[in-house]
Order: sequence, then C-alpha cells, then structure tokens
Amino acid sequence: MKNWKKVLAVSMAAMVMAGALAGCGDDKKGGSAKPAAGQTLKINFPTAGASGALYAVGAAITNMWSNNVPGVQAASQASAGGIENLNMVSDGEAQVSIAIASNVYQCYKGLDSFKDHAYPDLKVIGGLYLNPNQVVASANSGIENIQDIKGKHFAVASAGSSVYNEAEAHLTTAGMKFPDDIKAEYITFGDAADMIQNGSIDGAWIMSGAPASAVTQALTSGAHLVPIDDNLMKELKAKYPWYTSYTIKAGTYPNQDKDIQTSAIKMVMFCRGDLPDDVVYQLTKTLWEHMDEMGQSQKNLKGLTAENAVKDIAGVPLHPGAEKYYKEIGVLK
Repeated sequence: MKNWKKVLAVSMAAMVMAGALAGCGDDKKGGSAKPAAGQTLKINFPTAGASGALYAVGAAITNMWSNNVPGVQAASQASAGGIENLNMVSDGEAQVSIAIASNVYQCYKGLDSFKDHAYPDLKVIGGLYLNPNQVVASANSGIENIQDIKGKHFAVASAGSSVYNEAEAHLTTAGMKFPDDIKAEYITFGDAADMIQNGSIDGAWIMSGAPASAVTQALTSGAHLVPIDDNLMKELKAKYPWYTSYTIKAGTYPNQDKDIQTSAIKMVMFCRGDLPDDVVYQLTKTLWEHMDEMGQSQKNLKGLTAENAVKDIAGVPLHPGAEKYYKEIGVLK
C-alpha cells in the first residue's frame, strides 16, 4: 500500500510539473525556463518546527523565490525536521527542502532511518550553513560534559528525528546505551526550554543555527552549554566523516562568558531529481543573487557564499540545473 501511494504521489507531482511547464523555452541569457502564461509551478518547502531557526530560513527563501522567479510560487511549511523533509521530497509531497548532510546522504543511500526507502534520484541545490549541536544543561543538573548526561532526565526531540539521531550518535560514541542510559523526554525545543526553566528536566539536545531561541530561553534562566571535548570530537569524526568542529563564540547567548566547542554538520538544500533543469538553475541563481539581502535579516544566511555551497555535501550529486549555475560562475570546472 505504501509503495502504491508513493508511485501515485510521484506520478501526480510529475503531471503537475509537466502541465505547469508546458511551452517552456530556453532563455539564452539566463538559461531559465518559465511556465506558460497564466500557469504557476508550485514548490512545497517543508522546514522544521515553527520555533526553530530553520523555519524562518525556509520562509525567507520561499518568499524570495516567489517574488523573484517568474512562474514559481514557493511556500514553506512547518515539519518535524530533516528526516520528515527528506521523506516528503522522496514521496513527491514536496519538491525542495533542507536537512543536515548526514541525513541527506542516508536518504540517498537508503541507510539508517531510510532503510528500504532510499531515494537515489535525490539531488543537491547547495550546501548552506553549519548546523551545530547545542547541548543545554540546567544549573542544578551536574552536567559539565557529555558523559555526565548518563542517568539524567534529558530531552532528545522526537524519536527518529535528526536531532534524536544526533543525540544517539554522540552518546553512544561516549560509551552509553541509547536511550536506555538516560531518562529520555521526546519533546520540542520550546517545550524543552520551558521544562529546563521550571526544573522538570536536566537538559536538552538541540541542533539549530546559533543563536537558537530555545537555547536563549534556557540560558536566561541559568542553564549552560555543555562542550564536546577533543577526544569525543576525534572519535565522532572517525566514525562519521560529515562532522566538523564548531565554536559557539562567547556572548552568543545570555550569561555565556566563554567559547564552547561542539560538533556541527552542514545544512544542505536538496530537491527532487525530476525537477526540470531550467527551473533548478533559476532557483539556484536567484538564491545566491539574493543571499546577501536575506543574510541581513537571517543570521544563519549571513556570509554564505556559492563557493562553499559545493563543499561538505556528503558526496550527494548536485542537480544538473544547480551544477550549470556553479560552472557558469566558475565555482566548478
């Protein structure tokens, strides 16, 4: 039944796109295809929970596309995060989205959460910003390092989510049985911050661009960030090559008076492989032409460059339309 629904969803999506793009031509100057007069290509772009930084990033990008790409109407929506985003794109319920590079690779290959549900036609539009793991502990928790989380009442987001998987990867690498060695709480970032404030839990695993509102809320009430030490970082990088070190600079959050070392993974914008090349070319081109403008209101987009967009994308192939743009500007040969 699931396979039948998947085929139907993909077929319907393909028919909608084919109809919307009927009569498209090639613009020799920009290389973009435009839907026929009066027709619109709708792009659904799932993001994450409404309280997270990714939700605002997705809203900014889809609003920019809708205003600047003729014939395209893009809309963002709240979701459970990267894994759901990848499943929605794979199943044809969405066309473009964002997830961490590790999850994108796993979906492409059919690994871990995507076992028996690989999407080999997944394509990348570009890598964006580094998404750091932010481990928050209450003032009275006694948690000063990752190993101290053992036995604590700790929030790890929803089971099967990318954040849950991050907690699992780190805690198992630190020698724990996950989730057996903690008293796990499966809640949103916002709820976790509330529970840290009222003393109901000892801490929370949060993965989001910094600063994140939930982390700000927790640290305002006396909580602190927990660092990931050099030894654990070395082990993580050996097991999972998509990790990189990241420093949350002092002053990023209230009452944060020192730098905090943690791990991070690049956020990757991906799309369905059957999106027309000319459309993806125009989406990619317009994205980077307006990145500085979006970066003025979205801190996570500030300072991003097209040169870095083709790096740290876990070996998942670029969409031909995106690749054309990067070659055009000299980023790729």
